[in-house]
Amino acid sequence: MAWTANDIPDQTGRTAVVTGSNSGIGYVTARELARHGARVLLACRSEQRGQDAVRRLQHEVPSARAGYRHLDLGDLSTVRGFAKNYDDERLDLLINNAGVMALPHGTTADGFETQFGVNHLGHFALTGLLLPQLLATPGSRVVSLSSGMHALSNVDLDDLNSERHYRRWVAYGRSKSANLLFIHELARRLAAAGSDTVAAAAHPGYASTNLQTAGVRMEGRHIAERVATLANRVIAQSADAGALPTLYSATAPSVTPDSFTGPRLQGWRGSPAPSWRAPWTRDDRAAELLWTASEQLTGVTYPGL
Repeated sequence: MAWTANDIPDQTGRTAVVTGSNSGIGYVTARELARHGARVLLACRSEQRGQDAVRRLQHEVPSARAGYRHLDLGDLSTVRGFAKNYDDERLDLLINNAGVMALPHGTTADGFETQFGVNHLGHFALTGLLLPQLLATPGSRVVSLSSGMHALSNVDLDDLNSERHYRRWVAYGRSKSANLLFIHELARRLAAAGSDTVAAAAHPGYASTNLQTAGVRMEGRHIAERVATLANRVIAQSADAGALPTLYSATAPSVTPDSFTGPRLQGWRGSPAPSWRAPWTRDDRAAELLWTASEQLTGVTYPGL
């Protein structure tokens, strides 16, 4: 039978952090975790949108325990501030959901190419800084969102910030491959340390969110924006459906380390199922080299792993 949000086990007593949760898949993930009893922190860049999302969530789920915390993955100082101000000794679920897609070339506050900086390095730093709470919590999980579009390109370890030549979709594919390599190496290190924390990955297939329109809107490409908007309405599945692989990876008892879950039907839509991934996302040497480079770029190391 198809797995749905109704199959989420009771989350009472658990704490979850969901990045980029003011809208789309992240919001649905936070709402459904809260609906099933978890205390949820919505970690978002915009305070207004984050607070609005909390109010909306509490309206939809009156029993929800939810709050907003400021987090800008494009600025490592706010990532460090988020971790420093995290006031709970436990962390059951870290959902690395936030991301950007196919943007015009730009850089983060720390000088990294935007897609690599936000999609990978920001979450790498956040996970490392919250590692003590994750390791202290029995049965904790880290879930990172990748994309079927990771197949566009492997990471270029000699040009992680796309300084030689920038192509927006290639850079996006590289950042999503980096997400999978990160989970691959994190799962290996957790197992070597004897930890029961599970690191897994998920992707939403083609889900209707603002990711499809953000890049073309930034460039003022109005026709392309209208086409993307129409495709979201006609072809894409809903954000509620797109969030199911994330929710499955975060809560289903059968999830295994380094698994990759996506929609069942050709990876585009449908209920959660094991997803195809490019062979390079299981490359042990590449994962180790990316990990070392990420530590050097962010200044964040993983104590105990």
